[in-house]
Amino acid sequence: MGTVTEVVAVVCSDEPSRTIERDEHLLLSPPHPSRVPIKLWRDHEPLSVVHFPQEYEALPFAPPRGVYESAQLRVEWQTMEGRQPFYHRNCDVDEISYQIDGERTLMTELGVVEHRPGEFSRLPRGVAHDNWGRRESHLLFYTPAPVTEERAAARQSQAVIPPFPGWEPGAINEAVTQCMGSVGHDITVAPIDELRLLEQVHAEKERLQVLTGSDEPGTTWLYRSAGFRLGTVRIRPAGVRTYRRALDADEVQYQISGRRTLISQRGIVDLGPGDFVRIPLGIAHTSVCGEESEHIALFSDRELPQIAETTRTAEPYTPERLTALNV
Repeated sequence: MGTVTEVVAVVCSDEPSRTIERDEHLLLSPPHPSRVPIKLWRDHEPLSVVHFPQEYEALPFAPPRGVYESAQLRVEWQTMEGRQPFYHRNCDVDEISYQIDGERTLMTELGVVEHRPGEFSRLPRGVAHDNWGRRESHLLFYTPAPVTEERAAARQSQAVIPPFPGWEPGAINEAVTQCMGSVGHDITVAPIDELRLLEQVHAEKERLQVLTGSDEPGTTWLYRSAGFRLGTVRIRPAGVRTYRRALDADEVQYQISGRRTLISQRGIVDLGPGDFVRIPLGIAHTSVCGEESEHIALFSDRELPQIAETTRTAEPYTPERLTALNV
């Protein structure tokens, strides 16, 4: 414990950050007792963690599991073995996916992507798509269009027919939805000619862009729109802690690989692969790791409530707990 640096940032715009020196113990401690007889501030819950396993577990097909949701953004987790039972077309949002584990063929009017772990892609609003998964899991991020890429693509979707070995066009539906594609918000569901849909790629100039994070330490920005930003963060063990505080956005983190300890003004918690955590707007926080760590960082300028069941919560700060992290 001692003097640390805090970066106060506005992440959903390009305003410059401000750097402040802090006493780390005071930064993490509860407030001094009030000198007046009325309550001037609220009691806040510690950070909560949601966990889904990264390793494939055989489960019956089900809609994606919601993790966080607001009127402007939804985060989901999905696992799949086999085909999605219909094509899907969003009326209002771009749909970003991140491949956690396994292999997934993404079939669209803009071509086919063979997704492997660590890859992102964005489906523009109005593009029909289906998935064929093989013992896989992935994340989905829905947010109002348009979203733009902030990093050059590693590769693009391709015109591939048949889209995977053994594929044959079958009796399949297309669902057109609003309200970020959530269940019960379909507008129409109708049969389609699957081969004709996939052959539409030959009439399209646009292709899906496959993005990946960086092997270098720091934040790599991938996507942004008004009030939304998404990137990956790679951390290596270091002796100096820098705290960060976002003034304009809730932050959701998803641990991709490695293990780290998140230190915040809402408690201290250990994170491992498959863990989600939400850090509310205005909360100072930092991470400590004994090995290389990588996570996704999503910023939303609207409050992004957790809708999944909590797996565990952060522990209250104590000087002893913080000292143990320095060993």
